[in-house]
Amino acid sequence: MQPFEYNPNPGRVVFGSGSIKKLPDEIKRLNKSKPLLLSTPQQADQVKALEPILKDGSIAPAGLFSEATMHTPTHVTEKALQYTRECGADCVVSFGGGSTIGLGKAISIRTGLEHVCVPTTYAGSEMTPILGETAEGRKTTKSDPKILPGTVIYDVDFTMTLPEGLSATSGVNAIAHAVEALYARNTNPVINLMALEGTKALAESLPIIVNKPHDVDARSKAQYGAWLCGMCLGSVGMSLHHKLCHTLGGSFNLPHAETHTIVLPHAIAYNSPKIPETMQRLADVLPESHGDAIRGLNVLLTKLKVKRGLKEYGMKEEDVDKAADIAVSNPYWNPREIEKEPLRETIRRCWAGEEAKADL
Repeated sequence: MQPFEYNPNPGRVVFGSGSIKKLPDEIKRLNKSKPLLLSTPQQADQVKALEPILKDGSIAPAGLFSEATMHTPTHVTEKALQYTRECGADCVVSFGGGSTIGLGKAISIRTGLEHVCVPTTYAGSEMTPILGETAEGRKTTKSDPKILPGTVIYDVDFTMTLPEGLSATSGVNAIAHAVEALYARNTNPVINLMALEGTKALAESLPIIVNKPHDVDARSKAQYGAWLCGMCLGSVGMSLHHKLCHTLGGSFNLPHAETHTIVLPHAIAYNSPKIPETMQRLADVLPESHGDAIRGLNVLLTKLKVKRGLKEYGMKEEDVDKAADIAVSNPYWNPREIEKEPLRETIRRCWAGEEAKADL
């Protein structure tokens, strides 16, 4: 066996239907009493459902900031920080997906406030010490153990109304975390177990959710898979897939989960010549792969009825060259050398919505 290093994630997880009722106790456990609630504008009404739960536990929310948005733009963070100071919050509770949790991380790392997450999607951001922020059209990421939320409450009840389409793309986004962890430079056996188990759970549950969105067992299985995949993202380095998605999302204002969904099979196809063992292990946990991981991913995306082209989200064909230039401008580790022309063709295929194939 190859030598490795493993650093366990110190975050606390509370998992199960109805676990939101434990939120007051979790805040008290941190010796806090005035949480700032965070959400997107679309979830402002839903997050208000936490207020009576908190009050029943003798916790009075300091306020609600409901302007979280994708890619965590710094101007929104500055506005949220001012509100945090004005309302006198002593901790932050993020309710939602990656956009809201990203804002919670941005506030927490700047202020030192404890951060509690209530995820309502499968994005996995709540399990990572990584913060991606956008300023002046460029998305940058930083990693710091202090960014990792301290407590995460996984209550499947809050995922039951997640639209089928967003469930699908959010879940594939989670799978992407696990897939890149399998061939990360600093991967290890524990993370590999989590990555394969998380991918399997999501690949099996997401098609059920798309056709039966109120299936509680499938929703619970997907949330379990998302937790494991998020652990992978938070524990080892990422490569081409995540670099491409950050470039595309931050530079062209493309939706986060949808971009990850489109890019994943193409990024894996690009790297496939250099990761044969990973490709086999991935094929083994993808239904209907017939021993071919790229086929398995293509079949999964077909079953999930998701859009396959970035052009469907507003990316222009002339942006392909710009995206390739940005993607190669900052060197980063990847199992296959980053070559501009094959990478440009990979991005073009993502733009056009073609099926992935390993021929570059």
